[in-house]
Amino acid sequence: METSGTKKGGFSDDEKAAMKERAAEARREAKQAKGAASKAADLQTCLDKIASMEPADRVLAQKVHAIVTATAPDLSPKTWYGMPAYTDADGKVVCFFKDAAKFKSRFCTLGFEDAANIDDGSMWPTSYAIIAIGDAEAKAITALVKRAAS
Repeated sequence: METSGTKKGGFSDDEKAAMKERAAEARREAKQAKGAASKAADLQTCLDKIASMEPADRVLAQKVHAIVTATAPDLSPKTWYGMPAYTDADGKVVCFFKDAAKFKSRFCTLGFEDAANIDDGSMWPTSYAIIAIGDAEAKAITALVKRAAS
């Protein structure tokens, strides 16, 4: 699948931008002292990223952020590859939100990484497409996040 700016066998412009954002995040993390100041800076960076999203994506990201922070207050908000993400006490990403506009997708994604406790047998989903969040979706996201952070 090629997106605009993709060279055959190489990374797309969007993928390169995400890698550059991750490198900047890693540099910022290396410079910041661990503790309350670092967590506050990470939270603000996450909120700024959400605020910069396209309006429809922003609404979904705000709802996901509210659900994650209320359901799993021990997870720490930050950005990861330029996306809002939530890490455990060891700094490992448990879940993340990918806005649709970031990779010109038709839906936003709620994803889970290796640190998430979502294992279910030999096969389980690690990401979910989101186009709207009503009561049923909020309940499902709450249950997923609660399980992932346990």
